[in-house]
Amino acid sequence: MKTFVLDTNVILHDPMSLFAFHGSKVVIPLTVIEELDTFKRNNDERGRSARLVARKLDGLRKEGGKLSNWVALEHGGKLKVEIMVSDGLPKAFSASSKDNEILACAQYLEKKGEQVVFISKDINLRIKAEALGLETQDYEKEKVDVDELYTGWREASVPAETIDRFYKDKRLAPPAGDLVPNEFVILKAADGGSKSALSRYDAKAAALVPLVKADSAPWGIKPLNTEQRFALELLLNTDVQLITMVGLAGSGKTMLALACALQQTLEEKVYRRILVGRPVIAVGHDIGFLPGTKEEKLTNWMGAIYDNLSYLLEKPKGALETADMDIQMLIEEGALEIEAVTYLRGRSLPNLLIIIDDAQNLTPHEIKTIISRAGKGAKIVLTGDPHQVDNYYLDAASNGLTNLVERFKGQGLFGHVTFTKSERSALAALASDLL
Repeated sequence: MKTFVLDTNVILHDPMSLFAFHGSKVVIPLTVIEELDTFKRNNDERGRSARLVARKLDGLRKEGGKLSNWVALEHGGKLKVEIMVSDGLPKAFSASSKDNEILACAQYLEKKGEQVVFISKDINLRIKAEALGLETQDYEKEKVDVDELYTGWREASVPAETIDRFYKDKRLAPPAGDLVPNEFVILKAADGGSKSALSRYDAKAAALVPLVKADSAPWGIKPLNTEQRFALELLLNTDVQLITMVGLAGSGKTMLALACALQQTLEEKVYRRILVGRPVIAVGHDIGFLPGTKEEKLTNWMGAIYDNLSYLLEKPKGALETADMDIQMLIEEGALEIEAVTYLRGRSLPNLLIIIDDAQNLTPHEIKTIISRAGKGAKIVLTGDPHQVDNYYLDAASNGLTNLVERFKGQGLFGHVTFTKSERSALAALASDLL
C-alpha cells in the first residue's frame, strides 16, 4: 500500500484530495495543518478551502478515532496527521522553511519503510523532493490531455450529392457515430470539389442541422472566420446555457461574447443584465495594493474588458470619450456589472448573461463555484487560452477551463469552440505563431 504525503497547495487546490487516493495511506504533515491555519481567516477561495479541510479532518477525528493513529476512510484507505520529521536533510535545506519541514516528514516515513509518494503542485518543491530520492508527483486527479482536448468541431468528408441533399432537406444523418450535442461538423465534398456546408449536431433530432445564427452581426460585429461563426451559433442560442471558448490570444473570444451580450441584453431583452468577471491575477510582477474604492481598483484589473467594450460602444468611430461615458452609464443603470470572480461566491444570478474572461486562471473548484451561481434563465460564457496560465499552481492540463470542457462534453445545454486563428492583427498572429 502506497503512502501519499500531501503538500499544503494540493489541499488548497482541492479540499477533497484527502479522499482521492483510494485504497492508500494519506499522510498530512503537521506543518501542513499549521500552514492551513494561516489561511483560515482569508475571505477567498484558499480561506474557504482551509476551513473546509479543517471541518473534514475534525469530522474524521470525531467519527474514526485519533488522527495520530490512522483513521479509516470510506474508500478503504486510511489517513494520519504525522508530527515526526527526519533530522537528516542536507545542510542546503534551510531548517526554517515550512516546505523543507514537509519534505522532512516525507523522508522520515520513507526511512521507516513506507512506500512514499510526495504529492505537490509546487514544481520547485517536487524537484527538491526528487533530489532527496523521494518519488514525487503533481496532483493529477483533475488533469486532462490538452493535445486531445475536445475542439467542439470537426471536418467530415462526404459525397457531393450528400451536401446537396443537406441543403435541400435541412437535416442529415450524422456521418460519424461519436458526435456529441452541439458539436459542429464542416461537411466537405469527398471528390475534392468546392462544395461544403456548416452544420451542428442536434442531439434531440439525432441529425446534423444547418446553422441559423452564424451569419448574424450582433452589435455590428460580423464573424471573420468559420470558428467565429460557430461561436455566434452558440452565443445566440438561448437553449445553450453554458459555453466555453478556448483559443489563441486575439481570436475574438471576448469581443464576440460581449457583442452578443449587448445585443441580447440591451436590444432583444433576453437577459436582464450582463455580468462580466475576471480572475484578479497579475501577469508578471504584481503592482501591489491599489488605492480607491472597489470599482476604482477593478478598473486597473479589467482593462481588457473595458478595451473591448469601448470598441463596441464607440459612436462614432474614434469617439472613445463617448464610449467610456456609455460604459459608466450602463453600470449606473444596472445593465452592466463588472466584478472580480472573488466576489461571486454566495450570489444567485437569475436571467443574467455571465461572461468569465481569462478562465484558464481558475481552479476546477473555483469554476464549480461560479457555475453553481447561475439562476433560472441565466447563461454563462467562459473564455480563455489554456497556454497563458498566470496562476502558479495551474497549467494547461490542470486549470478549471480545460477541466470543464472535458467534464461537460456531451451535455445538451453545453457548447464549445476551439479557436485556432488570431484576428486581432497580423502582428498579433505572428506573435502567437513565432513566440
